[in-house]
Amino acid sequence: MKTAIILHGTLGSPSGNWFQWLGQELKGRGFQVWLPQLPHAEQPSLQEWTDFVHTECPFVIDSETLIVGHSSGAILSLVLAQQNTKPVGSVVAVSVFHDNSLKWEPNNRLFDVAFDWGAIQTSIKKLLFIHSDNDPYVPLDQAQFVADNCKAEMIVIPAQGHFNLEQSDEYKQFPKLLEILEQKAFYLA
Repeated sequence: MKTAIILHGTLGSPSGNWFQWLGQELKGRGFQVWLPQLPHAEQPSLQEWTDFVHTECPFVIDSETLIVGHSSGAILSLVLAQQNTKPVGSVVAVSVFHDNSLKWEPNNRLFDVAFDWGAIQTSIKKLLFIHSDNDPYVPLDQAQFVADNCKAEMIVIPAQGHFNLEQSDEYKQFPKLLEILEQKAFYLA
């Protein structure tokens, strides 16, 4: 069975932004979808989040799984894949970053698991990064650094901020993301 995990970011929830909409779209395409409320999103820890997902996920994360993460949820999607015992089908990381160099206090605990770029490359069958050129929280060079280290494609969508409701109420949905998933054949067979 095709499965999907949609991961929110710091200070987020599964009811925020476009996450519920994407979940419904994927369910309509035959996916079993899990949109967890990640613990302590106000001051997240990658270790705590990965432990939570490994314990609470209602299905096995494997080659039939699509993980879509936003912001720190995008980082979590990569760490989950690098730690998973089986290859992950695909990961789409939206507005990813690699450190807290911007010194945003809610992310002070986030980076307690190191990236293993080689493990990420070998543990994900299809990997894609999506970013904007005017993200107020995550500079483009942060995402480019992660994409380069993962040897993966990054699509830059101009003038879309952090792909969230702060940018526009239109981000209750994200049809461009679905279009990209279709174009890049990210729906698992």
